[in-house]
Amino acid sequence: MSEPTQEEVISTVSSIFKVNNISSSPETLSFQIDDDDFKSKFVYLAQRLEQRDLICRMKKDSYGTYILVNRFPPQKKGWLSKSWTPRVLFGIVVVLVMVDGYFRTEGANSIVHIGDPFDMAVLYAFSLLGILGIHETGHLVAAKIHKIKTTWPYFIPGIPVLGIPTFGAFIQSRGLTINRDILFDVAIAGPIAGLVVAIVVSIFGAYTSPVIDNQTADELFERSELVKMEDNILLTLALIMFGKSGADTEVIMSPILFAAWLGFLITFLNLLPAWQLDGGHIARVMFGEKWHRIATYASMGVLVLLGYWVMAMLILMLSSRSPGATPLDDISPLSKNRKRLYVVVIALAVLCAPLPTSILF
Repeated sequence: MSEPTQEEVISTVSSIFKVNNISSSPETLSFQIDDDDFKSKFVYLAQRLEQRDLICRMKKDSYGTYILVNRFPPQKKGWLSKSWTPRVLFGIVVVLVMVDGYFRTEGANSIVHIGDPFDMAVLYAFSLLGILGIHETGHLVAAKIHKIKTTWPYFIPGIPVLGIPTFGAFIQSRGLTINRDILFDVAIAGPIAGLVVAIVVSIFGAYTSPVIDNQTADELFERSELVKMEDNILLTLALIMFGKSGADTEVIMSPILFAAWLGFLITFLNLLPAWQLDGGHIARVMFGEKWHRIATYASMGVLVLLGYWVMAMLILMLSSRSPGATPLDDISPLSKNRKRLYVVVIALAVLCAPLPTSILF
């Protein structure tokens, strides 16, 4: 398809908006529009121009409202752009998760037998990758509904046995986040989808995880054969459901229950109103750039209080380089229903937060 001429761009914009004035520079066509109800029209325009490799943005000042049209910046061709990259990363993460599940099962079996290490590793892989995969699928479905082009998920390898086998996954947008509503929808869809699976996994994990008495547990803690994990409200409720949250017993966390714990932790981290995390995107469209920056620092403080220093430092480092996403139409406000839904986001973050035992009991 040939590059659009200036006349074609002017014709396209003028067919959708009432244009008062047009100015141009070597890089930009600027249209001053006379239209207060431009939100849905701008979505249509942005999608049409994207098909011709053009990008448009909304701008508003004391003189009026403008649409700025530019050519797409040249795309950088790195290793992430290769079609084989997400497949290779996924394969690596599957192997790391299997290894992690195998050794976690062997460790649990040294205390009380919970199953064959290989069989448990397979269940662990399905559980953990299912949570992460459905999380990313939620983003993909929301993006597809809003006609945003995205990559397949990139799974991030972790450190099995000594740490966690994966640090989650992410997708890259190949299209444009047009307005605040769209950015909100794509951001919130992932955590909610992944959380549903994490809840199911936590119930199964709570049902299958054995318990031991406190005296035995204290001896294992002293020998560092058992590590105390900070639970969250949802995981605690799953244990209560099967009578495994008493003060006189300790749960041996099976790999399945650990997958749920990790899924809840990842959901909590993603819902923090920080940087370009899902919660950060939501906070950006809710409160604007200034308060999003303040919320990022506040989130780092919460992470420090909970003992997650590394994550706090990582957010600090990355947010200094790329503060957050900006929709093309950053003028139109977020819809009222989505603003109300933010209460749900806060509630889910609290339910998934790794809280000290003294708070939970």
